[in-house]
Amino acid sequence: MATQLARRAFLSLSVGTTTFFLSNKWLQPVSAKPTAFVMRSNQVQLHNGVTLNYVENQPSFPDSDTIIFLHGYTDSWRSFERNLPLLSNKFRILAIDQRGHGNSSRPSCCYTQADFAADIDAFMTAMKIEKATLVGHSMGGFIAHKVAVDYPQRVQRLVLIGAAPSAVKNPVLKELNDTVQALVEPIDPNFVREFQASTFYKPIPPAFLDTAVAESLKVPLMVWKQALAGLIVEDHAMRLDQIAAPTLILWGDRDDIVTLQEQQALQTQIPNATLKIYRETGHGLHVESPQRFVRDLYRFMRRSQSVVKHD
Repeated sequence: MATQLARRAFLSLSVGTTTFFLSNKWLQPVSAKPTAFVMRSNQVQLHNGVTLNYVENQPSFPDSDTIIFLHGYTDSWRSFERNLPLLSNKFRILAIDQRGHGNSSRPSCCYTQADFAADIDAFMTAMKIEKATLVGHSMGGFIAHKVAVDYPQRVQRLVLIGAAPSAVKNPVLKELNDTVQALVEPIDPNFVREFQASTFYKPIPPAFLDTAVAESLKVPLMVWKQALAGLIVEDHAMRLDQIAAPTLILWGDRDDIVTLQEQQALQTQIPNATLKIYRETGHGLHVESPQRFVRDLYRFMRRSQSVVKHD
C-alpha cells in the first residue's frame, strides 16, 4: 500500500512542560494581526486503567460547547496542529492521544474500535463532559461513529474526515495490514515517512511531516498491528442509521484510502448527514486545507445549533 499511495504546518510551536503556544501568524493574511492560542497538556487516568494524554484550551465561558478531536492511525493530537490555532476560545477544545498513541499509556491489549470508543466515553466521564462534538479523522472517524452508535447520549454533533461505514472490505487497508503484520522491530523510519506522506495530495510543510513521522515512530509495533487488525474486522455499519446527531462528512477527491462511494454510503446511512467534497485534496484534508476545514466546522456547528438545542 505504501508504494501504491506514495506520491508526492509549519506551526510556530513553543513547547514547555505543560503549555503549547501555537501561533497562526503564517496562516493569516499579511495585514492580519497574529493571534495566540494556548493549549495546556495534561493526562487523566480512566476507570479502565488507561491513561490518556490530551491538550485543552482555556474556554472563554464555563458552559462552552465542547469539541473533542480524535486522530487517525498511528497519529497523535498533533495531527490537528494546523487547525488548533484557528479555533475560537468560545468553545472548550480537547485533542487527545488515543491509547497506544502519542504520550498515552500503551496497554498490551486491546485496540479494537470498541476499546477506543469505550475510552472516549470514560474520558468524557473523567473530564465531566456530558456531550460533545466529536471530530474524527480516518481511524478516528470510525471511532467517532462507533461512539455515536454505542454511546449516543455523548454525541452532540459528529464530524467525519476521510472515514467510511466500515473498513472490513477496504482493499487498501487490507494491503496495508498485510504489510504491517509482517513488520519487525525496529520499524523502518523510511517506511513510516512513506506511509505518512502517502496520505496527502497537496504539498504540506516539511516540519509538519517530520512531526507526523516522529509521532508514528512513538507507537509500539504491537499497537501498529493490533489497531489496524481491529479496524479491518469490526463492522457496525448496519447500526449507523441509529445515529441521531447532526453529522458532517468531509472527503478529499484525491483520497487513495476511502472512496466517494463510501462517503455516499455514510451520507445515506446516517439520517442527518451532509457530505462536502474537497477538490484536489487527499486523505488528510484538515492538514492540507486547514483554514477551509475550520470554516466548514464552524458553519456546520452554527447551522446545527438549533437542531441540537431542540433535541
